[in-house]
Order: sequence, then structure tokens, then C-alpha cells
Amino acid sequence: MYRAFFGLREMPFNLTPDPRYLYLTEQHREAYDHVMYGITQRKGFILLVGEVGSGKTTICRAILHELGPTTRTALILNPCLNETQLLRAIVGDFGLQPARRDRLTLLETLNVFLLEQMRAGTNVALLIDEAQNLSSRLMEQVRLLSNLETAQQKLIQIVLVGQPELNERLSSHELRQLSQRITVRAHLHRLTQQDLISYIAHRLLVAGATPDAVRFDEAASIAVMAYSDGIPRMVNAVCDNALLAAYVAEKRVIGADCIQRAISLLRGETMQKAARP
Repeated sequence: MYRAFFGLREMPFNLTPDPRYLYLTEQHREAYDHVMYGITQRKGFILLVGEVGSGKTTICRAILHELGPTTRTALILNPCLNETQLLRAIVGDFGLQPARRDRLTLLETLNVFLLEQMRAGTNVALLIDEAQNLSSRLMEQVRLLSNLETAQQKLIQIVLVGQPELNERLSSHELRQLSQRITVRAHLHRLTQQDLISYIAHRLLVAGATPDAVRFDEAASIAVMAYSDGIPRMVNAVCDNALLAAYVAEKRVIGADCIQRAISLLRGETMQKAARP
């Protein structure tokens, strides 16, 4: 609705995890580098933890894009499965066609695939998002997958991505064997105020904006931080609605008033009500 008014090629604050919009703050860069290091150096188990909406999935998408053809990858977005279903999802995402769909055949198919990739000099990485939702039985099955190795190297690198509860689960006595195998750990924190200002400017730039066409002033950035607490997903939600509010008011400089109207919209109020003093 507001794209033409602001001269944008696309919507800058969509909630989808588009790697093109990834803004690497210092801590996001550190997390990105840690996960990339763990995969490329074949460290086996890698852990990436962050709050809801902190950018974990976007980082994973960017990593998958960066790895390129020298690494075969699979991404599991919904781990709420039983053991056989998880194996089917993994095998399917690698593009494999097992002769049967029972657990033993799936494991054999995966093992043959990993050995073939090793002989071809190709790395293999499995990323499991929302890993805090894995049952204890599934956690154990994932651990057993790491046993697929040679005397020299791990055949598969497994990245567990999840919310802080995942750390709590891994610290339990029940999952100590899995926790001990995690050799690379990364944690995403909330954006700082300066991070947030740069994050907003970056997304506008990627979407085709120029400073003359649209910008958020200092008061708006402070109001966004107060509402979002530095969580990128919430920043996106409020900024998207702020652009809508500015479009309705025919403003190119987004101020605190537009942010307050956006917050009202997110809370289910009408634009007319939000616009009242």
C-alpha cells in the first residue's frame, strides 16, 4: 500500500526470514561466524540460542545460502514429530528416496548418503529449528545420528537452533551426553539502541529507500526500542505499521507519533482512534 509513496521496491519490514535483509550486528556476526566455523570445520554438534524473534532463522537461511554447493544441507523447521517421522523429514530434505519408509531403512539410506558425500569431499549439515520442542526421545535420536562418523571426521554436522529453554533442557542430567558433544555454542542477544537504528536504516536501504523519501527520526527509534525491547521481529512489526501510519498522514519522516499509532494498530485499535491526541 505504501511502497509507491515512499519509493520502495518491496516491503522492508516483512516478517519472513529473508537472508538479503540480514543485518549483522557485532553479536549477530559473532553468532553467524561461530555456526559457520562449526559446520565448515566439521565440529559435529553446534548450538545457536536466542529469544523468540531475535533472528535465529534468518541467520540459518543466510548460512544455508553462504555454504554453497560444497555442503549438502537439510533444514527441519517443525521438529514436533516422532522418531521415524523426523528421519523421514531429514532424508526427504536431503532429496533421498529410500526403498522403504521404516526406521532401519531410513537410517541405512542416510548412512550410505553420508559416506558417499564424504568420499566426494562434500560436507553435510543438518539444521533443526525450534529444537527446544524436541522430545527427549528425539534428542537422543539426534545424538545417535552424530555416531555416523569415520575415524577422521564427523559425517554430519548438526546445528540445534532454539529458544533459551533449549539451554535449560541441555543442562539436565538426562541430556548430559548430548550436551557434552556440543563443541560450538552461540547466543543471540537483543539489539542495542544503536543496533536498532542501523537495523532500520539497513532494511530501508535494501528495500530501495533513500533518506529523502523516508526515514525514522531519533524519537521514533527510541519509541521503537521501548516497544520492541530490541527484538527484531517486534521491530519489524511496529516499523511496518509505522510506515502505514505515515503514509496515511502523508509524512516522509517517521516520528514518535507514527510509532504510537503503529502500536495502537498492533493492539487492535483503528487508525482513527490511534490518530486522536
